[in-house]
Amino acid sequence: MSQSHWEQVYSSKAPDAVSWYAAHLDQSLAYIRETGAGPDATIIDVGGGESTLVDDLLAAGYRHIEVLDLSAHALAVCQQRLGERAAQVSWRVGDVLEQAFEPQSIDIWHDRAVFHFLTDPVQRQHYVEQVLKALKPGGFAIVGTFGPEGPTECSGLPVARYSSEGLHAEFGAPFQLLEHATSLHTTPWGSTQQFVYCFCRRAH
Repeated sequence: MSQSHWEQVYSSKAPDAVSWYAAHLDQSLAYIRETGAGPDATIIDVGGGESTLVDDLLAAGYRHIEVLDLSAHALAVCQQRLGERAAQVSWRVGDVLEQAFEPQSIDIWHDRAVFHFLTDPVQRQHYVEQVLKALKPGGFAIVGTFGPEGPTECSGLPVARYSSEGLHAEFGAPFQLLEHATSLHTTPWGSTQQFVYCFCRRAH
């Protein structure tokens, strides 16, 4: 994925003017609560950008939050919004496929709308390997992508679309599918996009 592309996207649009903007990621938050993880759980938001998920996780009392994104600009906007609370978060600028994750260091892996940009099967396989490396045995993966009726491209890039079965199949046997959901996301300009979520647990 191109870092320069995403820097341009985030630099040219207000945080609430990108198609994926949501005031609160309700489905993601619901699944994070369902994990039963306590405030000391380590949570990473992959492709977190300017998302408000980190705000809501801090408000819920989680103390070990990481946000990873290709765009330094997006993370800077998020940090400015959080103010002093930004110091409580670990910020990473980089590509999820190239990150040197500490083995078995993450309790909850969250990704809304990164995985569907991986149109190359080799990239997807490497992504799953990264999740397996980073996630603790028994840890949780929450991944949201465009559904079968979702857009075929986003921000000028092609995307892959998934059914819940197809999305879980990409992750395979090491991940137990606990729940899945299909939802309609309303963009800032009033159109709707179909999203599919899989909520999985890594086998021990």
